[in-house]
Amino acid sequence: MRHNEFVVGRVFITGHGLWRCTDVGTRTVIAIRIDSADVVSILGGLEAQSIVAPSWFDGPPYALAKTVFDEYDFPALQPVPQRDMMNRAPEPRQG
Repeated sequence: MRHNEFVVGRVFITGHGLWRCTDVGTRTVIAIRIDSADVVSILGGLEAQSIVAPSWFDGPPYALAKTVFDEYDFPALQPVPQRDMMNRAPEPRQG
């Protein structure tokens, strides 16, 4: 993908999963992963969850960790057409 293709709310794929853009900087893009989440318990254990509460996708602020992608990452990112996103992940709320 090219930098000018990113907009807040746009979904894209990496080799590691499905992401939603939450911010576009001058040379970076910030995103949250929307196909799974790593949850750390209060006892310090790490467990992967494929489904999280829908409210975690409401933001900003988001309950999920953000990841920064820079200009060197962009060629490896692939856009997901909106028609392919139906029923795959919650859409961000406006308002």
